[in-house]
Amino acid sequence: MIDRPTIFALSSGAPPAGVGVIRVSGPAAQAALEALAGRVPEPRRASLARLRDAEGSLLDEALVLWFPGPATATGEDLAEFHCHGGRAVIVAVERALVSLPGVRRAEPGEFTRRAFANGRIDLAEAEGLADLLSAETELQRAAALANAGGVLSRQVDLWRDRVLGLSAEVEGVLDFSDEEDSAELPESFTWNIAALAEELTGWLGRPRSERLGEGFRVVLAGPPNAGKSTLFNALVESEAAITSPIAGTTRDVIERSVAIAGVPFTFVDTAGLREVEGADPIEAIGIDRARDALARADAVLWLGAEGEGPQGAWEVAAQSDRTDFAPKSRANFTLSATTGDGVSALKDALVEAARGALPKPGEAALNARQHARLSDAAEALVSAQCLSDPLLVAEELRRARVAFDQLIGRATTEDMLDTLFGRFCIGK
Repeated sequence: MIDRPTIFALSSGAPPAGVGVIRVSGPAAQAALEALAGRVPEPRRASLARLRDAEGSLLDEALVLWFPGPATATGEDLAEFHCHGGRAVIVAVERALVSLPGVRRAEPGEFTRRAFANGRIDLAEAEGLADLLSAETELQRAAALANAGGVLSRQVDLWRDRVLGLSAEVEGVLDFSDEEDSAELPESFTWNIAALAEELTGWLGRPRSERLGEGFRVVLAGPPNAGKSTLFNALVESEAAITSPIAGTTRDVIERSVAIAGVPFTFVDTAGLREVEGADPIEAIGIDRARDALARADAVLWLGAEGEGPQGAWEVAAQSDRTDFAPKSRANFTLSATTGDGVSALKDALVEAARGALPKPGEAALNARQHARLSDAAEALVSAQCLSDPLLVAEELRRARVAFDQLIGRATTEDMLDTLFGRFCIGK
């Protein structure tokens, strides 16, 4: 820890701003305070100070704070300079800091990485924090906040404790295996493993956090001139797609990501579906891409003839304002994207469907890495259920514990950490 360099970075918004917060973390944080402010204030209390460089030139008048480690965000000594947020002020203070021995600029995510290395947060909390920083919708924020706040980590600790209890039972049997009455595991042992495996399986069946990044994927499909692009523009509330009475105007797949009532969506406008033989080469490519998009959809809005859409598609009777409008007998929605009639009802239904398919607000959601490790633990528990040899059962329980440790970062690799913390901005 003493040999670790002290890092600093602007942790507030980019200048110009009302206030610029420069954070310093590491063994030389106290020395940095003394060098620039001339003193170290009382811990955890803001104090007004004149900041000066090594030549004694006044840099700024700022609030300074001192947080002695290890009870800090990074687990190290930490100082903060709350300066005026002009570019010149920030540059001057940073220049004074970088001139100090053992002090350098922080790399992306380095503050959070030190918090992880010093045990202030675990890996699942760090991943949640990364997701929180990139959250753009209410659902993304709520799910990321749950993981950043330790919801998943606490659950994993509970699971791990239960596995440790099961392992202790197995060790007891192994220790007294020479005594006939103690040579077998009790019947309740198998029940307990089965219950834990079932609980993990339930978590594995939840929507993954990656779904929040792309959102609920809605594909608009139908023949040419069915009103897909007009409805697409109404749903994304912009003129994203060109509309025209000419058949085949949309030649390619057009995607737009928007949030409706805090729920993330990706809407996909597609080329009009018809026989490829009757289309020119470029339109044919668009039709093939449209069919690929249908295979990836969470919901399909079918604007074509009733009953001719993909299985499970929502029947939409569009263009209800036209004089030649042909209603559908079993339409889920009848609307006009031109006048707006019926569009709000469609949006409300999409929001309700998306909320059922995406992680619930405040519910911890597993990312791909976490899902894989939890799958390893569940697989080990299922395998343990089928074994009678206590030695083999003990090994499967050990595998489950290792998977839990990898999930929250008790066992990990540098490459994986580099990838994770590289997602963070400088100053976090």
